[in-house]
Amino acid sequence: MSSIMDDSLLIPEVRAFNRFYTRLVGALDAGHLETPYSLTEARVIYELATRSSVTPGELAAELKLDSGYITRLVGKLSEAGLVSAKRGKADKRSTTLSLTEAGRAAFATLDQATNVLFAELLAPIDAGRRRELGEAMARLRAILGEPVPAAPLLLRPQRIGDIGWMVHRQGLLYNQQFGWNGDFEALIAGIYSQYHAAPTTPAKDLWVAEQRGQIVGSIFVMPSEGLPGSAQLRMLYVEPAARGQGVGAALVKQAVSFAQANGYERMRLWTHTIQQSARRIYAAAGFKVVETIDEDNFGKAMTGEIWEIRF
Repeated sequence: MSSIMDDSLLIPEVRAFNRFYTRLVGALDAGHLETPYSLTEARVIYELATRSSVTPGELAAELKLDSGYITRLVGKLSEAGLVSAKRGKADKRSTTLSLTEAGRAAFATLDQATNVLFAELLAPIDAGRRRELGEAMARLRAILGEPVPAAPLLLRPQRIGDIGWMVHRQGLLYNQQFGWNGDFEALIAGIYSQYHAAPTTPAKDLWVAEQRGQIVGSIFVMPSEGLPGSAQLRMLYVEPAARGQGVGAALVKQAVSFAQANGYERMRLWTHTIQQSARRIYAAAGFKVVETIDEDNFGKAMTGEIWEIRF
């Protein structure tokens, strides 16, 4: 399918979602959230409440509105006693806007009404679907270019459904990033199956990284086949939206600590020279390349590497 055909299908979907969501949250209702304020007025109140200081020009740029319109809107809110405008001390031509006490009360009303609205929308949705919703919204923001602030990282044990998810995501991501074919997906399905079937002794474990309840990465450790006393670090993966936040380093650190605590003498892993981000994480953790291998795998000619760390 051509990119033109893709756009011809995608654009109507984006517009339909926009209409649906606007209707769902009542964005165009005359009294937004059953308050006296329009959506734009509510946005102005929100921006003033969440910033230490802002000028009319900055406000117009943030909301992508005409400066004249912002001036009229601020004037209306000022007349209502919600906004205060102060001249700059150093530059009398500059104006700083802030909320009055009444403006802060209006913000509290809007904020509470918003929380109630979304609580009611989410109430009928079960935990699994809520997770899907959160993941989809965060991914949508990231795809459309909005920076998503880093969230606290949780490393949790494996749950039912995780292995299928890992195979799906890694098969898809490595195809997108490196062009690897279905042979890779089939291989890792077997690797995860080996992990699942392996006895609990010698020690094995799998960790899933989460942010805001969304899976952003994983890793597991199991004994190296045919190498007594050696652990194998396997299937490190980090979601693209979470890269650069230390997720991979945290997963590798957890895996190395686990191997040390369980009496392994060394840990090994298999990677490729094209996997530059992962290689940097391994090197920082103390792993060193001990073997290189010319490969023709997953539809690509590559150089494989065995890395090792001794305890």
